[in-house]
Amino acid sequence: MNEPTKNRVQKKYQVGVEAALEVMGGKWKPLIIYHLMTGRKRSSEFRRLMPGITQKMLTTQLRSLEKDEIVTREVYNEIPPKVEYELTQYGWGLKPALDHLCYWGENHLDKIHGDKSKVLEEIQGCD
Repeated sequence: MNEPTKNRVQKKYQVGVEAALEVMGGKWKPLIIYHLMTGRKRSSEFRRLMPGITQKMLTTQLRSLEKDEIVTREVYNEIPPKVEYELTQYGWGLKPALDHLCYWGENHLDKIHGDKSKVLEEIQGCD
């Protein structure tokens, strides 16, 4: 999103990956988007799915994704208040990129675990 909006400075990007990383970069945003691909989520569900994230960080990341129109936030008029997050149609456009990252990550984990197994075999073979 390289359009000027109210109270925002238009940024200039040299390549598309810069713009993409601006929107979905970091440790938590891709995980939030990934979990939203299975359906709507409440804050408590994100905290259960991502135990390492603080409530403050989760709120910050969700607000940023909402600002970039990747997620929508629906507030229900209930007591206690119920808030759910969902991917927008625009946000669903990130699915192919996250799918590729997921496949690459799984292959990378196989490579890492494979290498560790070989190292352990070599160490055990020295006994």
